[in-house]
Amino acid sequence: MNVVTTVDPRDGRSRSTDLTETGDARLETIAGQASRAARWLSGLGRLGRAAMLDAIGESLESRRAELVATAEAETGLSRARLDQEVTRAAVQFRLFGDVLRDGGYLEAMIDHAADTPLGPGPDLRRMLVPLGPVAVFGASNFPFAFSVAGGDTASALAAGCPVLVKAHPSHPLTSHASGEAIESAVSGMGGPDGVIALVYGEQAGRSLVRHPLVRAAALTGSLGAARAIQAAIDERADPIPLYAELSSVNPIVVLPAAAADRGDRIAEGLFASFTGSGGQLCTKPGLAFIPSDPGGDQLVDTLRSRVASAGGAVLLNERVRDAFVNRAAAFERAGARVSARPQVQPGAGFIVPPALLEVGLPDLTAEIADECFGPLMVVVRYGEVAELDVALATVPPSLTGSIHSVAGDDAAVVRRLVDVLAARVGRIVFDGYPTGVRVSWAQQHGGPWPSTNAVHTSVGATSLRRFLRPMAWQDAPEWILPEELRDEYRVIPRRVDGRLEPGME
Repeated sequence: MNVVTTVDPRDGRSRSTDLTETGDARLETIAGQASRAARWLSGLGRLGRAAMLDAIGESLESRRAELVATAEAETGLSRARLDQEVTRAAVQFRLFGDVLRDGGYLEAMIDHAADTPLGPGPDLRRMLVPLGPVAVFGASNFPFAFSVAGGDTASALAAGCPVLVKAHPSHPLTSHASGEAIESAVSGMGGPDGVIALVYGEQAGRSLVRHPLVRAAALTGSLGAARAIQAAIDERADPIPLYAELSSVNPIVVLPAAAADRGDRIAEGLFASFTGSGGQLCTKPGLAFIPSDPGGDQLVDTLRSRVASAGGAVLLNERVRDAFVNRAAAFERAGARVSARPQVQPGAGFIVPPALLEVGLPDLTAEIADECFGPLMVVVRYGEVAELDVALATVPPSLTGSIHSVAGDDAAVVRRLVDVLAARVGRIVFDGYPTGVRVSWAQQHGGPWPSTNAVHTSVGATSLRRFLRPMAWQDAPEWILPEELRDEYRVIPRRVDGRLEPGME
């Protein structure tokens, strides 16, 4: 069996681990365990699973120092960033505990037997139920919040689905440590093996989504990874859904009055947003539309100065580094000129200089208006605001779109830009920056293809909906019904005979 290796991106040094790639026999074992664990999760009920999620959050925080140190050596991300991400992971588990206690996510509905315009109608009761074991593919750029201890795992467990995680090869030791933290919390509640399990190796990932006991898959990653996973799913006799968060450009529009009013502050915000975490965020702004006027000139000058004095960024792995270098060169060949790029001493690690490129609006091509994963942003200079309507319609659909304006801007102009963006993104940001995704009930982290391949969010309370399916009971005896669908149960919000009834708790 192949030994799993890990690489420190700060110096490029590789070392062996005690982990091995997952073979078919091991995969068969853990898939069977997951199927049995689904019954245990169901038996816990909503409140029991909520307690389990709270315990997982506590377990992660109790191991914070170990987790952060391990991830720092595998990702090159800063200790402060990783410390915050452990907090975010714990917050996500606790949020889903609150979602379970609320119970509204079940979409419980009851239609009592009654005469209808079409004749006698049967008694019907409907709610959402778990899909079954799901496969989660960890993301390279968020070793906690979108990996083993990430939102996909938290939302799937909340739904009542055991999770089989394909550990990302960029941080196998972090994945292992995160899995141990979750397993510790589950076993502390008397849980069986199989509530969560990890697999290692590319072949194991393909075999995972082909396994007949796996009922869905979730990915945060590249288009190439999504296509490979989908190809493996297509080999199944029974298709399963793949929920993938993929590529995003996240355009930002700065209107002339905003550039004149607070150009320096906007420049600072743009710099922090596109260079933070090495620009390796799915919400990083890749295009900034800035007016060709004195206010815009000052904004760009400030931004250029910040980039020119910046240090190098450590990228997550060699593949990410090479892709960044190649994409930046492709942008330049397509006509984008370098506005600022500091000199960075080459080293053994995966270190690159941040880059600010610039292009006039008429020269913006589809090749330039594409994602570059890493610390690069293209400034697009425009003359008239009216030109932006067509330009924005040519930018690939994204997770986010942002608008910077001032109170005196023409409301019709802002409304028109909002309408253009609303057709192409999942979240519109006003006078801010798209990086920093709040974990909350109202969050939407998803957008039209190629940003995602589904209408769901991968962050926030409603991301749980991906791992549930509707089930209806017709003329069922009360004893067989889930308690949430029995007449006397009034704890959660339900729609009864067409009327919404609030929960009584």
